[in-house]
Amino acid sequence: MLRRTALTAALALTAAMLAVPAGPAHAETPPPGTVTDLGPASEVTSVNGSELIDGTIYTATGGVSPIVVGGYDLAEQRVNQRYELPTGGGAWATAAVGTDLYVGTYEPGDLYRVDTTGTGVTKVADVSPDRYIWAMDTAPDGVIYGGTYPNGRVFSYDPATGATRDYGIAVPGEQYVRSIAVDATTIYAGVGAHAHLIAIDRATGAKREILPPEFADRTFVGTLALKDGLLAAALSPTGTMLLIDTADPSHYEVVQTPDSFITAIAIDPERNDVYVGTRPSGTLRRYDRDTGQLSTLAVPYDGASFGRLFVTGDQLRGVVTNSVVTYDLTTGELTGVDLTQAGMPPAPELAMAIATDGPRVYVSGKAGVQVHDLAAGTSTRRFLPGEAKAMTPVAGEIWMSVYTLAYLFRMAPGGDPRRVAAIGEEQTRPLDAAWSPADKLLVVGTEPDYGRYGGAVSFYDPRSGALDVHRDVIPDQSIRSVAVKHGTAFLGSSVNGGFGTTPRATEARLAGVDLATRTKTWEITPVPGAKQVVDLVVTGNRIIGLTETGVLFAVDQRTRQVVATTTVASGQSTLVQVGATIYGTNGRDVWKLDPATMSVTPFVTGLNAEWYGGGALLTAAPDGTALYALRGRNLVRIRL
Repeated sequence: MLRRTALTAALALTAAMLAVPAGPAHAETPPPGTVTDLGPASEVTSVNGSELIDGTIYTATGGVSPIVVGGYDLAEQRVNQRYELPTGGGAWATAAVGTDLYVGTYEPGDLYRVDTTGTGVTKVADVSPDRYIWAMDTAPDGVIYGGTYPNGRVFSYDPATGATRDYGIAVPGEQYVRSIAVDATTIYAGVGAHAHLIAIDRATGAKREILPPEFADRTFVGTLALKDGLLAAALSPTGTMLLIDTADPSHYEVVQTPDSFITAIAIDPERNDVYVGTRPSGTLRRYDRDTGQLSTLAVPYDGASFGRLFVTGDQLRGVVTNSVVTYDLTTGELTGVDLTQAGMPPAPELAMAIATDGPRVYVSGKAGVQVHDLAAGTSTRRFLPGEAKAMTPVAGEIWMSVYTLAYLFRMAPGGDPRRVAAIGEEQTRPLDAAWSPADKLLVVGTEPDYGRYGGAVSFYDPRSGALDVHRDVIPDQSIRSVAVKHGTAFLGSSVNGGFGTTPRATEARLAGVDLATRTKTWEITPVPGAKQVVDLVVTGNRIIGLTETGVLFAVDQRTRQVVATTTVASGQSTLVQVGATIYGTNGRDVWKLDPATMSVTPFVTGLNAEWYGGGALLTAAPDGTALYALRGRNLVRIRL
């Protein structure tokens, strides 16, 4: 019988503990353009790479600068060691050599040695021109091997000599080496966004494919584990695990989980078991190799994402987003410690989306949404199993379009996010969403999964729960921007497919979809040569759009012709409408546009916002008195 401690309650307690002042209140009305700092937009403790060394789990943060490596002592249940890395936006990859921890960063792709017996942090190598070190493992002789993005290379670093070696691109045309395992003679590289499993001779560098051909349609070999000649390889997006005999890779066993992804694997030779953490359900499972049975052990919380699994005696340890959980293999008890409470305080992160309902401003990031209560002057974290890429106020609630697997969540003021739908259809990354009050529909534009083509527009009716997904409505393109008015959804496309693909289309398109019939009624190329329509606003009888090249265009809704253009700075800009005026930002500055004359005037300069992916963050108060944006990583109010 599984007994479980209240890990979810601990997460809620952490959110309450993070209530901090968001900024001072102002009794006087400031002039238009006044910028008021409201404090960090979004703060998080989120860890990626993890390694177990002498009873301590070392974890490295993601999405915050500087990267913090924390040492969580399993006996004391405290983070009693902390190190900061001088570069990098986060760290997915870790490996251990004796008591030394090696950390591979991204943006840029640097390799650091951390002396866990002291305080030393030393950069020992980098993988430029690649920007990410995705995975690392240590060979029996202490040499470290890793995989990179976006050139999909394999490299090694020898701590004994300081020598590096470039094994080159694992598979020509593939960008990701997402997983690495190594034994005395061979490097195993898991590749995507079109799945390959490559065995590389450590001495000669010779490469051979060992992924069985019947699995070539998968997107990634995303997770690898290797012990005593058994190689466990997880395939996305079907939640399949192969158990491969490294002495003869043609001998393998297929294990199918009910989930889409296996994010962590631990091999337990003593029990002849293999443990896996799966998503999206967030389930810890055991595969008994003696019986061939797959069983459920525990679910820390809905949507939990296991980063690593370690077996220590009778304890199975899991690193889960911002927590360390322990499953007792004897008693079936699951316990958890939140790393924030254990001594790794949150830090300002690269925020992902922003929205406001008037009294509150919502800013999303990794595994949560920061709720800024403007009247109370507080900022509180709400846990979310994923990343909200778009947030839309609807009838007193906030609707969130969430990566991965393009989930829809809703959150009432003072409540926690609640999952209500999954878009499916191989969609994974929401790009924009809009609410149609007249039609009572949430319209969501998405990008497909890694290695796939064909984005989608989805229509969700909260009253009935009906979800209608239309894939490839603009052929071979993703739906980058969405606006709605008078029974029509206007869609701006991006030529990009899923990550790891080469665009098939050459120009971004603008299309109209009838909300009553859900059919596309027209489509044009608004700006020849542009690759993305990054945002759309509908005002009067005009559709105002903006491309990544900085071209602002106006389309007459009746004639569906471009009637005017002007230019602003290029980039992933965002538009919001306040009355008859449209405001826009590229993150550096805010400008305003008169849609009747298409004249652009500066409004606020020098914001230099820092955010993660997607368009620059900008939203408007419902009463038209303010804009909310970022300055650096802080939330700011801009008076209108």
